Amino acid sequence: MGDDFLLQTETARQLYHDFARSMPIIDYHCHLPPDQIADNKRFDNLTQLWLYGDHYKWRAMRTNGVNERYCTGDASDWEKFEKWAETVPYTLRNPLYHWTHLELQNPFSVTDRFSPATARSIYDRCNEQLPDYTTRNLLKHFDVRVVCTTDDPADFLLSHRQIAENDFGVKILPTFRPDRAMAVSDPDVFRAYLKQLAEASNVEIGTLADFLEALKRRHDYFHQMGCRLSDHGLEYIEAEPFTEREVADTFELLHQGVAVNPEDQAQFRSFMLVQFAEWDHERNWTQQFHLGALRNNNTRRLRDLGPDTGWDSIGDFPQARSLSRFLGSLDDRNKLAKTILYNLNPADNEVMATMIGNFNDGSVRGKVQFGSGWWFLDQKDGMEKQLNALSNMSLLSTFVGMLTDSRSFLSYSRHEYFRRILCNLFGNDVESGQLPNDINWIGQIVQDISYNNAKQYLGV
Repeated sequence: MGDDFLLQTETARQLYHDFARSMPIIDYHCHLPPDQIADNKRFDNLTQLWLYGDHYKWRAMRTNGVNERYCTGDASDWEKFEKWAETVPYTLRNPLYHWTHLELQNPFSVTDRFSPATARSIYDRCNEQLPDYTTRNLLKHFDVRVVCTTDDPADFLLSHRQIAENDFGVKILPTFRPDRAMAVSDPDVFRAYLKQLAEASNVEIGTLADFLEALKRRHDYFHQMGCRLSDHGLEYIEAEPFTEREVADTFELLHQGVAVNPEDQAQFRSFMLVQFAEWDHERNWTQQFHLGALRNNNTRRLRDLGPDTGWDSIGDFPQARSLSRFLGSLDDRNKLAKTILYNLNPADNEVMATMIGNFNDGSVRGKVQFGSGWWFLDQKDGMEKQLNALSNMSLLSTFVGMLTDSRSFLSYSRHEYFRRILCNLFGNDVESGQLPNDINWIGQIVQDISYNNAKQYLGV
């Protein structure tokens, strides 16, 4: 994993080293904790920076027979690190093997192969450097220009206010993620959320109109705080027919704590998706849809550990028809915002790559985007398949590129990983005679995909 890692041809090496490597980063979708940026958090040891909250690593450790105590439990930080070191040699051909060593190389300049034999030395050497690598210093080290966190409408955004009042050269912007406002399968959970939303918006919520007013106030406030993107994590887009009267009746039942049938739930979510999409269009935001995750499969572990602890998988939901209906209804009324679609099931790659062409109307370059390989697909094979599908069925040159979708401040190595893969694809095509050997033009396209397209498209 030296300087030419993943770069199989001389052209690929030239594209990466001369064009892609030094480009800045816009991380337009991530889960970094804004409070840690606001406080410029220092980490006591590498485990806290590297393993806390990382469900990718936890899944691998569990698969390797590591007890939960060393993942999310009460083992010491060194014991957890030691168990990760025992696991890494067994991750060969899993992207974790690449990511682990890339994250040690940059920023720590550690090039040793990670194993139980090297664990203590690596732990000590990295810990010695940690005082220099606060959260803000890490972002500056990786030349991150913009970070868009993921925030609930009921969030008061106090950390974002604190960051804005103490500028450090990196834009930290909120992203509007209203999933809980559509989570109506449990009326008690929904009613608890209404109380939080009412407090944040200063709106007493008793009717559907009140609910919409509260959410719109939060949408407006997010815009004031620099937000220019929304995001939705969904199994699939729902686009059921509805009337506002029907949705108001459903809301009334939910407000009273009465469970509603699945058909009414789907109708409610369909209505809310349209509301959010229209507000995004009014504000010239970009809306993102992460589609296809089957979450919380392990009921026992969900009960014991809670969500986002590594028990999710790829789902096999039908995507095309309802997605077409949703985007088409917005486009027909000229209310379709800039849109990025991410799929988790690779079987849907060509569906997404062709769907975007139905609504790219020439008003914005790459208005509807097929987003980068996401979650289980943000590895070499998944990235290459996404890039190839996008190349074959749309314009790769308009692509807004990579993001981290991570809670880790070391995950910016994934941008390096992506850029190396991108340059290798172009390099192989040039040297096999499939593309012209115009290094400057292809280098410009590589730089656009790495940074320039996102900057222009998102306006951040």
